[in-house]
Amino acid sequence: MCKEEKVLQLASGNETFNFFNPVHFETMQRICNVFVNSELVPKIYQKQGDTPDAKAKAIANCMIAIEMAQRIGASPLMVMQNMYIVYGQPAWSSKFLIATVNSCGRYNSLKYRFENQGKIKLPSGVEIDNVCCTAYTTEKGSDEILESSPVSIEMAVKEGWYTKNGSKWQTIPSLMLQYRAATFWTRVYAPELSMGLQTDDEVREIRDIDYEEIKTPNNQKAVSIIKEALSDAKEETKAE
Repeated sequence: MCKEEKVLQLASGNETFNFFNPVHFETMQRICNVFVNSELVPKIYQKQGDTPDAKAKAIANCMIAIEMAQRIGASPLMVMQNMYIVYGQPAWSSKFLIATVNSCGRYNSLKYRFENQGKIKLPSGVEIDNVCCTAYTTEKGSDEILESSPVSIEMAVKEGWYTKNGSKWQTIPSLMLQYRAATFWTRVYAPELSMGLQTDDEVREIRDIDYEEIKTPNNQKAVSIIKEALSDAKEETKAE
């Protein structure tokens, strides 16, 4: 197959992009040049300035987005418009994740079941309805119902999502319940569609804290006790 035919196959989506294939890499750079000069893509994919570094960074972002789009069978422009950088890490929008599940061809569209489980009290003492939401659907050709873990307002309160400053859980709780239930569903039944990425609202609400060792005055004593116990255990093993 000649170089021109390979370029056409890659551009048409009939061939998966390979970073280590020189023809693919060259073709993808040419394709990305279109995106970096477009105002329809988010700014992280646009050329920010006239320096070579600015252009190279934009092309790199576009190249990664296009490769991800090919992996999940989505439009590159759709991926770019629905991927956000939150706290320095990439994340999908919840609506994009739902759209990806609904359009992948393997499952019927996601549906949602709501249940009011009574009243709960907020830390402030105010009572609100504890609404619970479960996302569910069936695989095409099967009657087995695939359900997500239930997500409730009580969970949102206990996890701290509800009480965060500017939380949308207080203003649009039903939508947030659907978004989180759909995310939970995808994590279990179709993790390949999210490619291991969280949604933007998850990243904002469930932020991991970097590991930090907390030293106390008793640390050294505890280490000594453990070392002594290990030494005694070795001696007992030798004796046996």
